[in-house]
Amino acid sequence: MKDKDEFLKQMENLQVPDIDPPKHPEMVKMAIMNAERSAALGVWLIVVPCYFLFCVFMYYFSHLRIGTSWFAAMFKLMEGLEKTPGISFLGPIVLVVLPIVCIIINALAITHVRVQKSGVDQSKAREFSITLKLKLWNILLILISLAIVFIFIAYVVAENISVRS
Repeated sequence: MKDKDEFLKQMENLQVPDIDPPKHPEMVKMAIMNAERSAALGVWLIVVPCYFLFCVFMYYFSHLRIGTSWFAAMFKLMEGLEKTPGISFLGPIVLVVLPIVCIIINALAITHVRVQKSGVDQSKAREFSITLKLKLWNILLILISLAIVFIFIAYVVAENISVRS
């Protein structure tokens, strides 16, 4: 019973934190998206482009070593899908738009923006703060997505230069 009495005494002596309602929204920094959920979604958004890049890399790597393989069949399947009339728009969406969506979702999850009045004369001065959370998976997915987008942009530029020459 002694522990229960001590506990009740401690609870009675607790002080309630004082919150200033006008300043409270300035102190709260809300994330637009959940970092864990956006990382999981980001993985799904870059799986297909990474798989495609892996197959293309392995096709050229195995083509030099073995000749024909499973990767060659996968590469021919991708070429066949490109020639199909109704699916021609699907390639750019999967290979460029999905990584860009992954970048946006993960950037929103780790970025916090705050605008507040500051200084002595608070009617004139405003302060703009951007805070980034260091979430490893989100940052890693952003970097992988950026690499995928730059690889495909470099491929398109090189393809257009080689066609004109």
